[in-house]
Amino acid sequence: MPNMFAPLPAVIRMKYRLAPKKKDKVAYLAIMLLVLGLSGCTSLAPPHSVPEATLPDVYPDEGMPTTAADADIAWRSYFTDIKLQALIEQALATNYDLRGALLRVEQARAAYGIQRAELLPTLGVEAAGERSRTPSDLSPSGHTLIGNRFQAGIGFSTWELDFWGRVRSLNEAALEQYLATDEARRATEISLIAQVADSYFRLQELDERLNLARRTIDSRQESLRIFTRRVEVGATSPLELTQVEMLLQQAKALGAQLEQARAQQANALALLVGSPIETVTSDEHKIAEDTLAPLAPGLPSDLLIRRPDIRAAEHLLRSANANIGAARAAFFPRIALTGSLGTASADLNGLLGADSQAWNFSPTLSLPIFDSGRRRANLTLTELRREQAVVEYEQAIQQAFRDVADALAANRWLAEQVETANDMLAVQRERARLAMLRYESGAVPYLEVLDAQRDLLSAEQQRVEVRRQLLSARVALYTALGGGSVAVVSNSALIPPHAE
Repeated sequence: MPNMFAPLPAVIRMKYRLAPKKKDKVAYLAIMLLVLGLSGCTSLAPPHSVPEATLPDVYPDEGMPTTAADADIAWRSYFTDIKLQALIEQALATNYDLRGALLRVEQARAAYGIQRAELLPTLGVEAAGERSRTPSDLSPSGHTLIGNRFQAGIGFSTWELDFWGRVRSLNEAALEQYLATDEARRATEISLIAQVADSYFRLQELDERLNLARRTIDSRQESLRIFTRRVEVGATSPLELTQVEMLLQQAKALGAQLEQARAQQANALALLVGSPIETVTSDEHKIAEDTLAPLAPGLPSDLLIRRPDIRAAEHLLRSANANIGAARAAFFPRIALTGSLGTASADLNGLLGADSQAWNFSPTLSLPIFDSGRRRANLTLTELRREQAVVEYEQAIQQAFRDVADALAANRWLAEQVETANDMLAVQRERARLAMLRYESGAVPYLEVLDAQRDLLSAEQQRVEVRRQLLSARVALYTALGGGSVAVVSNSALIPPHAE
């Protein structure tokens, strides 16, 4: 700790070291109360204003506006699959991206705590002792002198009086940065929930497609056995046998591709969760469209309070606005105080004596006269950063609107695609059945059966894929609307003590 009793260099300095008379103590106390009352009495930050959101009244193809609040559904109520809920809970506890986001929040909170501490003086206690010997040829009396000096006290050093709001502006900027970081953490959390859910549904899709491919392989192996026997007895031609074998090899190739895709999808889900997961294919692992209910999007203006990325952009805008106030305050004089109260004596035993009390009060005023335009450039920089924050805020709103509009379009048209895929699959099954009957009656060659069965397998695979895409679109809509109650938390609960 620096010596609090030593004088500080300054442009203007007033220093008092007097005997502790009662009237001096009263005057000292009055001065301290005065400066504390004047500290932080103004701010040079421009009035905060949020750009007006240029959003339409309704989403495309949504008709009349609605005030439904479906997006406020908690994720546990929206994702009702027990296995999926367990995976999401595990991901929220162990995912590396989310843990990194939490650490960034704690860093921002600590940085805010450091900046907030500048509002109040830092008190310290100091005790020092000094013993010196002055040779006789240097002593005014011509005799060797041995002197002692002991002192102890409490005081503060270079505490800035925030007349122009510079420190408070920096404190506000740090607080808004902290709140923006926490909103970014919430956005990461919502994104993680969506990624886990989408990855889980993709794994279900691959399981169902793989089960269909395996059943097809088993069926075509049996057909190959039958046609091999027919060729052996001369009941059919080798050409038809090769066509049956080609069908089997195509099914095997599809099965191998699906096995690879499923293994990679399981690895992706394990990375999101943060630990290995069960990868056994189950016949019960099937896509169900009713797993997630359709959502009513509500009003586009609701995105301003639901979406954490928009709220984070607004906090960054507030932080940039506060930094302008700090940059403006740099053009005004900066006043700092240093003071101490304690005892001093030439004798260690005299530190507790009646006349040993001593105090020091040293105001300092400083104002740079020439800085080569540094303060002006800093103010210009803060103003430009605020303009950039405005652009990013407006961009976040437009991106949010597009996310919801895209998700709504995907939900609408994928629902129609699911119905079409169901009808197409029914038609292909009937076609394959009729083709086999016509072949067995000798009306058509086996090539027609080959085409029908190949198209049937493709229709089965496509139907499962489209059903999963519809679930993914519902997950995307839930996320685009703000992710439910995960994001509905008041910022007042996040502000550290004494932040107001």
